[in-house]
Amino acid sequence: MRSAIVERPIDPGALIAEVASVTNGATLLFIGTVRETNDGRDVSGMDYTAYRGMAERELGDIVTEATERFETTDIVVEHRLGTLGLGEASVAIAVAHSHRGKAYEANRYIIEELKRRVPIWKLEHYVDGTREWVAADGSKRKPDGEAAVVRTESRAEP
Repeated sequence: MRSAIVERPIDPGALIAEVASVTNGATLLFIGTVRETNDGRDVSGMDYTAYRGMAERELGDIVTEATERFETTDIVVEHRLGTLGLGEASVAIAVAHSHRGKAYEANRYIIEELKRRVPIWKLEHYVDGTREWVAADGSKRKPDGEAAVVRTESRAEP
């Protein structure tokens, strides 16, 4: 079992290899990627940032909870920080278990709890040149906790 906040591209194959075991009958891999549209707006990329110490602790707690709840230690989670382009992986969760149902449940539990509890924010870059902070749970707020839509000045040329 392992979790990490990383500043490099995520290697899904390495995560799968890390949870591999002949005792497992199922291996699930979830990969969250930067998509081209969010809330009806065209996205060109994004920056991920975190309250790193707290994010690492909370992510570790979630993985520990999942190992106890779903009875497997074959879990690896990585979340990436930094600037990502369209299609790049921002998060990957590999779970292996002797039974597929528990592997699915554990994987789903981890991503939902990560989105709810881990202090990671994204600054979405839109094709119109504007940017907007979005929390992991989808709310619009800055990393300092202000509950408001925050738009940076446009980078588009007049």
